[in-house]
Amino acid sequence: MAWSPAHVPDQSGRTALVTGASRGIGLQTARVLAARGAHVVLACRNVEQGRAAAALIGGSTEVVRLDLASLGSVREAAEEVRVRHGRLDLLVNNAGVMFPPYRRTEDGFEAHLGINHLGHFALTGLLLNLMTSVPGSRIVSVASLAHRAGFGGFSAERARAGTGRRSVPAYGRSKLANLLFARELQHRLTAAGAATASLAAHPGLSPTGLWHGDPPALLRPVAAAGLRWLAQPEEQAAWPSLRAATDLGLPGGVYLGPSERFGSRGAPAPARSSRASRDVAAQARLWDLSEELTGVRFVCAPTVREPAVCPVTGARR
Repeated sequence: MAWSPAHVPDQSGRTALVTGASRGIGLQTARVLAARGAHVVLACRNVEQGRAAAALIGGSTEVVRLDLASLGSVREAAEEVRVRHGRLDLLVNNAGVMFPPYRRTEDGFEAHLGINHLGHFALTGLLLNLMTSVPGSRIVSVASLAHRAGFGGFSAERARAGTGRRSVPAYGRSKLANLLFARELQHRLTAAGAATASLAAHPGLSPTGLWHGDPPALLRPVAAAGLRWLAQPEEQAAWPSLRAATDLGLPGGVYLGPSERFGSRGAPAPARSSRASRDVAAQARLWDLSEELTGVRFVCAPTVREPAVCPVTGARR
């Protein structure tokens, strides 16, 4: 039987944080988790929109201001969550931008990479100690079919480039980074003996707010046709994230996406990804670069792949 939200088990007693939860796929993800009994933290750049979303969702919710374009805001949001909560069961790194109307983040990063990857990398690292000893805890990174367009590699220079606002490769690189991060994180969690699993998911095609940006002129008719014939509603586009977050039968490291029409729509199932996303050396290089750029070092993340002891779990890798 194809997976649907009817398969989401009772989430009572669990705390979930969803970034970008005020609209789109993030809102739909938060709605289902709250309906199943989870306490949901809506991490949103616009607090008023977050509160409106919380009122629409109902259930047990709260709103935390999070601007992923500012590492200062990421640190403030993480501290607020740490003060309020002694544990975190689910972290869904959902928020993102595509062809945004600005070029650099507050910290000088190209917007796609800075928001879609580096902001979430920092947030995850700052919250990880709330999760590593929680059975069944999960971190879900929301990637994209566009990760296959992520050409050019990663470097400090490219991360701070002033171009990329309307670049398909720049957006693709940020989504490739989501996959590389999710897989390297799973490797490190496994090596540390942590209870947390890292998974990734992509929503297929859906007419979300991401398409309200300023795409390159040549892409507009293609996007319009694709959304007309291949897209699925936001509610269904959230299913891969929801399954990754709640189906404890799935092991860490799994990548989920819609199973029909070239991965654009349908029930969530294990998805294929590019060879670049499976490059173990590239995963480790991006990790080191991300630590350098954000100043965030993960508690259970030794910088070399040699035996070490995790200071949280005491596990030897």
